Amino acid sequence: MTDPIDLFKKWFKKSCQAEDLGEAVALATADARGRPSVRMVLLKAVDERGFVFYTNLESSKGHDLAENPFAALCFHWKSQKRQIRVEGAVTPVSDGEAEAYFATRAKDSQIGAWASKQSQPMEGLFEFEAAIAKYAAKYAFSKVPRPPFWSGFRIIPSRIEFWEERKFRLHMRHIYEKNDKNIWVIREVYP
Repeated sequence: MTDPIDLFKKWFKKSCQAEDLGEAVALATADARGRPSVRMVLLKAVDERGFVFYTNLESSKGHDLAENPFAALCFHWKSQKRQIRVEGAVTPVSDGEAEAYFATRAKDSQIGAWASKQSQPMEGLFEFEAAIAKYAAKYAFSKVPRPPFWSGFRIIPSRIEFWEERKFRLHMRHIYEKNDKNIWVIREVYP
């Protein structure tokens, strides 16, 4: 297959059917000094433009991406014996995309986005519960707007690696990389 996005979608669909959280992915970022950080996020969209996830912009990952707009993803689907790694530049999604996705979230999740000062110190769980109660009361009878500090990012892939387990360690590894003409070039590499 010459288009890695099409191949990704094929593997992703099968894995989401087989795994409880097939959309879970490890996201690696680095701060301005190059110190890496990795955490799990949920993939919310993928198309020819890239891979999308949403977060609090004031979180650790939000700060990392503001300082160093590059990231990597690693999907691992044990039941499928497959892994996909994605690397590339990161750009914010449009306000329209963020608004549209935020509107699909459960109201409790929308309120949680307002109440959570993600990655910031907290005095205790009561502080968070009080913030949830505050925003639940504020938006009890109205639509919850998207917080200005909550949006999404798109990883624009420049490299995608597909790995599939095979017997006797004869694993398949194909790397798709964009060349200087923005065309995907495929290489097979040793496992």
